[in-house]
Amino acid sequence: QVPMVESGGGSVQAGGSLRLSCATSGYVSRRACMAWFRQGPGKEREGVAHFYTGDNSTYYVDSVRGRFTISRDYAKDSVYLQMDRLKPEDTAMYYCAAKPCPICGARWCSARTAAEFPAWGQGTQVTVSS
Repeated sequence: QVPMVESGGGSVQAGGSLRLSCATSGYVSRRACMAWFRQGPGKEREGVAHFYTGDNSTYYVDSVRGRFTISRDYAKDSVYLQMDRLKPEDTAMYYCAAKPCPICGARWCSARTAAEFPAWGQGTQVTVSS
C-alpha cells in the first residue's frame, strides 16, 4: 500500500497561517474517516480535525474549532488542513490518517483512537513562535 504523504509544515509567528496537504493514496475517494492528528513534545497524539467522505461532515476539537478547516479535493486525491490564527500551543508534528468506514460520520470518526486508523503519513512539523 502506498503511504500517505503530508506537506506544508513550517515555522510561523503566532497569528499566522499555514496550509497542510496530504496525498491520500486513494482514500479520499472511498468511504473513509480522514483525520489530522498532532503530537506535541511530551504529549499524546490527538485528533484535531475529522472529515467523513461519505457525507462531507466535519468535526473539530474545541482547541482548534473556528481556526482550522479540513477539506478535500477528489481530483488531486488530497486532504487539506487550513490553519489560521495559529498559537504557540499548536506547535506539533501533524499527521494525516485514514480509516475506511462504509457508514460513519465525522463525529463518530473523532471518537476513534489513533490506533484505530490503519493508514498514516510520515508527519510534517509545525512550529509557532510567540
